[in-house]
Amino acid sequence: MIPFIDLKAQYARIAEQVENSVLDVMRGGTYILGPVVQRLEERLARFAGTRHCISCASGTDALVMSLMAKGVGPGDAVFTVPFTFMASAEAIATVGATPVFVDIEPGSFNMDPVALEAAIAAHDNEALRPRGVLAVDLFGLAADYQRINAIAARYDLFVIEDAAQSFGASAQNKRAGALAEIGCTSFFPAKPLGCFGDGGAIFCDDSELDAVLRSIRVHGQGSDKYENVRMGITGRLDAMQAAVLEVKLDIFEDELAARQRVAARYAAQIADAALPLVIPQVPEGMTSAWAQYTVQAIDAAARAALQAKLAEAGVPTMIYYPKGLHEQLAFANLGYSHGDFPVSEDAADRVFSLPMHPYLEDTTIDRIVAAMAD
Repeated sequence: MIPFIDLKAQYARIAEQVENSVLDVMRGGTYILGPVVQRLEERLARFAGTRHCISCASGTDALVMSLMAKGVGPGDAVFTVPFTFMASAEAIATVGATPVFVDIEPGSFNMDPVALEAAIAAHDNEALRPRGVLAVDLFGLAADYQRINAIAARYDLFVIEDAAQSFGASAQNKRAGALAEIGCTSFFPAKPLGCFGDGGAIFCDDSELDAVLRSIRVHGQGSDKYENVRMGITGRLDAMQAAVLEVKLDIFEDELAARQRVAARYAAQIADAALPLVIPQVPEGMTSAWAQYTVQAIDAAARAALQAKLAEAGVPTMIYYPKGLHEQLAFANLGYSHGDFPVSEDAADRVFSLPMHPYLEDTTIDRIVAAMAD
């Protein structure tokens, strides 16, 4: 069986360094925050190109903390997409605000700026005040923040970049995480840069915002641990996860280059085999972190047939995502129905993802494509 994501191959490469790094933390006795977390934050900020990086316990916490730092709560509306993982909209609901969904572009699977402006302009719910935009970088490719930021500025809205799948990507000579006022990412093990559990980070340039986020991360802490100046959460990154991430960050650029190789091989082989698939495209001036390699079949039946062929050949596939958030029971109270977001719904019917990781060999990619062609 071909692994969908081969974390064992990665571990074999860095086992000694990871074990030594984690043992150093264990022997040092500082397990929450501490010097290893501070060092990681400084390195991550340099990598992303921001002044500040605030590590936290998960990518979801990164989103929740960011919304809390912007003062978002009941009566506020935040625009986001329905074609994404639950956490993006869940974070908005968690702080008591209301997600307002905006359809995606068919090529990038990311927020459609035209649809965003239309949704903002058409907003007529007097009970909800538009506050911000939470855009998502799906499958490793950043959204169009040049246009999204400009639209948000016209309506005095903040923008949060959900870079959980795109950390390591770039657009217009900036890294993902630095493309909006606030950038959030996840270090879940399957992400391009993942730890050995849950973890996340927030990126920003504003020093006042940085201070507020660090306070929220530790129960709204003020000048000491027993002074609480605002509501917060327990959002800290464990030192042992930071130790893992430091080692993985050492090889991250090399792994990103390997992901480019894998994506290029898939594209070439699928084209050569003349398979009836739409392959992902990366616009000029951008790079993808290739969190997933996601293709589109002609329709749901064709997708099922291709997935069956691959399963028979021992190739795992995944569907990200089979149902839009606007059709999830958790958001039934928002009143959306099937047909409201046709591009997202069409993608949900047609997309599936093939194995993708930096250690995928060309011969294995060729086998995967051949299995679909048989």
